[in-house]
Amino acid sequence: MKILVPVDGSKYSEEALKIAADLAKTKGAGICLINVVPFIEGVDLEISASEREGLNSSLTKRGDYIMQQAAGSLTAQNIDSTCKLVVAATSVPDVIIDYAETEKVDLIIMGSKGLSSSSRFTLGSVTSNVVKHSPCSVYVVKI
Repeated sequence: MKILVPVDGSKYSEEALKIAADLAKTKGAGICLINVVPFIEGVDLEISASEREGLNSSLTKRGDYIMQQAAGSLTAQNIDSTCKLVVAATSVPDVIIDYAETEKVDLIIMGSKGLSSSSRFTLGSVTSNVVKHSPCSVYVVKI
């Protein structure tokens, strides 16, 4: 069994990782971690090219740090994992879905929300799109 866990550093993705780790121990499954760094080149920001480059670099470093933390947690629990950091993606849900299809993932476990604040009555847009278009089952973790 192969489980995909999108991690973004939010408390929701941390809970999803805990649940995935428990399931992996029970089923002997492997976990794939993915962090998608958003594409900001197309965003209308009034900043210079060097500031934009610095922002891209900062986001990539943060994504790498999040992946290292998640992978370290799994390694400490003797759980096999692979990591994928995707930089400059225009659509986070598409990257997650494409990865699940390519790697023939059996289950995606992800938080109901990410880092953006939204109403308590709505499912995060990334999670909603993954649930709608995923090639496999999606376990949505709420806190």
